[in-house]
Amino acid sequence: MAACALRRGLLSSVSKYSHKHPHRILSVADSGGGFEAFRPRPQCRACGLPSFVQQRRFMSSRNRPEGKILETVGVFEAVKQHGKYETGQLFLHSVFGYRGIVLFPWHARLYDRDITPPMSDSKPEPPGAHGSKEVKGKTHTYYQVLIDTRDCPHISQRSQTEAVTFLANHDDSRALYAIPGLDYVSHEDILPYNSTEQVPIQHELFERFLMYNPAKSPPFTARDTLKAWQEKNHPWLELSDVHRETTENIRVTVIPFYMGMREAQNSHVYWWRYCIRLENMGSEVVQLRERHWRIFSLSGTLETVRGRGVVGREPVLSKEQPAFQYSSHVSLQAPSGHMWGTFRIERTDGSHFDVRIPPFSLESNKDDKAPPAGYTF
Repeated sequence: MAACALRRGLLSSVSKYSHKHPHRILSVADSGGGFEAFRPRPQCRACGLPSFVQQRRFMSSRNRPEGKILETVGVFEAVKQHGKYETGQLFLHSVFGYRGIVLFPWHARLYDRDITPPMSDSKPEPPGAHGSKEVKGKTHTYYQVLIDTRDCPHISQRSQTEAVTFLANHDDSRALYAIPGLDYVSHEDILPYNSTEQVPIQHELFERFLMYNPAKSPPFTARDTLKAWQEKNHPWLELSDVHRETTENIRVTVIPFYMGMREAQNSHVYWWRYCIRLENMGSEVVQLRERHWRIFSLSGTLETVRGRGVVGREPVLSKEQPAFQYSSHVSLQAPSGHMWGTFRIERTDGSHFDVRIPPFSLESNKDDKAPPAGYTF
């Protein structure tokens, strides 16, 4: 119970603490036995997520959770207000609290419907979408990152740790595969820190992609395997457009990805995945109850999808745990289309309101997408 309370406290305090105390020592509770990668356990063996202490120390045996001690992880660095973080930068996720490391950046166009734009450089609404406001896009930096597998069991209820998927390498196959512990993180969600450990992140790709170089800052540089992997898989990994809209303090962010085309029953089927993050920007506790999607295809079809929750869950969004992130997929028998919709949200008094999902385009590229090469599953 104490370890779980420690994690809950971290999620609400990590961002505020880091800005007030940029050079505090970062510590983590661990049992010494480690975590088994990609196999979340039903019970919490160790907290695995960071807490903050003013100096390096151990918890006394009579006060600490059974089998758990505080161990130093690293020291916070100043948050970058300008510029970007480099390959090898260690960080904490300011919302989900996990430890990670930057692989490389993406430069996306952010379409924020909460900002009133001028008429130029705007994105028009898809047919039938709610509202008629055009949205101006601005360049925004995201990062491809690895998640420390010790933290995956503790964030799996708030963010999918196997959200990056791709199609099998067969023209007639629609099978989807996932790369565990890979994520996309916005620049403002990065809380940088440094560590004296040569392997500070536990992930099976860490030592394949990065090598320790104390002469560099940060001291982890890309191996040729990372550069080759990025170049080979760039088409289906690439993040290009991000869409955001807030309704009654619930902010919805959508990132679509084109995955490729496959043939099925003498027709072409185009696949996309989309990542959605819901974030409660207010203080009222709410719960997602229903989803309502409209999916328009260039072939002229308009599909309506309704259902309970998302990915089998009905997440609660509170001040302590304000965010939920998930990924899903859609396929069309046309090379492009649009999606938009609403989430039905319930308040604690039983009343409901609808949160808008910002409309976004489903666009395919001319070049077919190849699945990852050089990765063993």
